Amino acid sequence: MFRVGLTGGIGSGKSSVAERFAARGIKVVDADAISHRLTAAGGGAIEAIRAAFGDEMITPEGALDRARMRALVFADPQAKRRLEAILHPLIAAEAEREIASAGSPYVVHMIPLLVERGNARRRFDRVLVVDCPEETQIARVMARSGLKREEVEAIMATQATRAERLAQADDIVDNSGPLENLDAQVQRLHEMYLRLAATH
Repeated sequence: MFRVGLTGGIGSGKSSVAERFAARGIKVVDADAISHRLTAAGGGAIEAIRAAFGDEMITPEGALDRARMRALVFADPQAKRRLEAILHPLIAAEAEREIASAGSPYVVHMIPLLVERGNARRRFDRVLVVDCPEETQIARVMARSGLKREEVEAIMATQATRAERLAQADDIVDNSGPLENLDAQVQRLHEMYLRLAATH
């Protein structure tokens, strides 16, 4: 299966690009969505998280307490590594199941922290980066989430820089303008990926 790794910083517009591939009949595997399912009530990661971090990290409904965990991993790199050691193998296994059952000519695998994961790059035939200026990212995230500027900047500081992402890119979608600008860019890439997948 021909695989495209889709990534970009927070607020860059990854989901908007992914939606346009999905509208063209392409299977999109969303690592964040898988993570949310695994950490929802009854999710496959809950008992391992409870064992590693204690009951206080689980809500009364049985889901991961996201706000509490976010505060912990921001403050404690060791806790972040422990959480990733639980989640990453489960997310990868579920993603492989989704890819194996995909009926499309190629798959788009959306991984927000693809560049940060280092060796993840080797798993893809192409890496597609959704790019926009950092000021645009900040404005979008503040508008959609209600976070303060310094909170958005703190999140961005934990991610790869714009330059680091672009250095890993085989393909780039420019999402600095209105959403309508995405359609022609996605269509051009879709046609190229179909050609590449056919000879893969």
